[in-house]
Amino acid sequence: MPFSTHRPLPAEIKALQDSIEAKAAEYGLDFFDTVFEMVDYDEMSMLAAYGGFPVRYPHWRFGAEYDEMMKSYSYGLSKIYEMVINTDPCYAYLLTANELADQKLVIAHVYGHCDFFKCNAWFSKTNRRMLDQMANHAARINRYVDRFGYEEVEKFIDRCLSVEDLIDPHLPFATPREEIARQAEQARKRRETAPPPNRFEAKGYMDDFVNPPEALEESARERREKDEAARDARHFPERPERDVLLFLLDHAPLKDWQHDVLSIIRDEAYYYYPQGQTKIMNEGWASYWHTTIMTQFALDPSEVVTYADHHSGTMATSPQRLNPYKLGIELFRDIEERWNKGQFGPEWDACEDRVAKENWDRDLGLGREKIFEVRRVHNDVTFIEEFLTPEFCAKHKMFSFAYNDSTDYYEIASREFEKIKQQLLTSLTNHGRPVIRVLDGNYRNRGELLLGHDWGGVELRQDWAKATLTNLSELWGRPVNLETIVDEQPAVMFCDGGEFDVTPKGPRIRRRDARRGG
Repeated sequence: MPFSTHRPLPAEIKALQDSIEAKAAEYGLDFFDTVFEMVDYDEMSMLAAYGGFPVRYPHWRFGAEYDEMMKSYSYGLSKIYEMVINTDPCYAYLLTANELADQKLVIAHVYGHCDFFKCNAWFSKTNRRMLDQMANHAARINRYVDRFGYEEVEKFIDRCLSVEDLIDPHLPFATPREEIARQAEQARKRRETAPPPNRFEAKGYMDDFVNPPEALEESARERREKDEAARDARHFPERPERDVLLFLLDHAPLKDWQHDVLSIIRDEAYYYYPQGQTKIMNEGWASYWHTTIMTQFALDPSEVVTYADHHSGTMATSPQRLNPYKLGIELFRDIEERWNKGQFGPEWDACEDRVAKENWDRDLGLGREKIFEVRRVHNDVTFIEEFLTPEFCAKHKMFSFAYNDSTDYYEIASREFEKIKQQLLTSLTNHGRPVIRVLDGNYRNRGELLLGHDWGGVELRQDWAKATLTNLSELWGRPVNLETIVDEQPAVMFCDGGEFDVTPKGPRIRRRDARRGG
């Protein structure tokens, strides 16, 4: 259920916000106006289930996520301390049950996030008015529910959500399709108005002799036939299309309301994608600034133990999972220290003396400037690729892991730097999900859809692939085929509704380098 949380902050909390905001600005953070609101844990869970927004379209997954979070909180397994959304102004929520020290920590943490949202390049194309847009999406889908029934609309939303990650994260930074179409039209007009390529310059009285009309007509006919042959040979689409949802919107036989619902799912997927691209950096940046502001400005001596306890809980690491807060903050601190001491560049890279490296300090003082630059231009993949070092991995006891069939357990596979880095990059590239592209919208000249999997060394789970392809075939209205790798051999997965089959294929393997980010 949508709800309103427009309540004035208590005077004490408002005073804390004002002082911490001023200190954050003094440190050089740049953020949109930030609106804080106090909520209880039930309301916080509802907001978290809705992805941070007070209003979303109706769907069962929001209720399931809310129920999971409330049970986890009731059993003492987890607790949400804060939430902030990427809009202008930014909206952030504080938990009424938090201690004053926690409110300070959260407010400082939020300003780190708000600075990152505003200044990081990967958020530059997101819709800053998404609060209004989400409400608009909810209203449109509620109208379809009233017209076509909840079950019909929910079933279609389920299909759309199963493929919501089949988008192109680089598309918002590309030339808009309207501009591409305009340029293509201008090029066509230039070709039509250009003189025939086989026509020679000649004076008027010699023109018919130098350029016989029959020869010009023959040349024009050959050119038309060549253009028609080129058009017939073109693929549909002309080149592999990574934004599968856009291809479906352009070409799938959807009803008007279904087309609108799919466009809503796609819009929201593009809004949330940069947050997945920058999870480690964003949380690390916010944690860096909440520790800086708390320890150097906001922390009262009586709050030290509470702060240390809650901060250490947030930074705790586990052998079973990566903690983005911990990795992010430590890597930012490492970058700051290295650039302060001058531990970068050709001279540093060429040094092989371990003792000299341990005592290396050029006292450059460039660390703070460097981390602001890193915050501005990088995402998680380039962050790890550029700044993860063997020394950092050794210091923080990092390792790669693998599944051991004999013990039926995941265990340490290697402490080699390259393997650690490669596993990290593989898990971060495209959020660890497969990259799928549309290869042909009229496969075998039967209106079937042919997709290609950019194989990076990890095979698809066939049960998940079957469920996803089933939903895609329902959206496309015809069978769907997927070129991939099965048991280390090229294969084609075929799906037509409930029918699913895997057929070996010729030696065509489409690879991608996991380090390049998809």
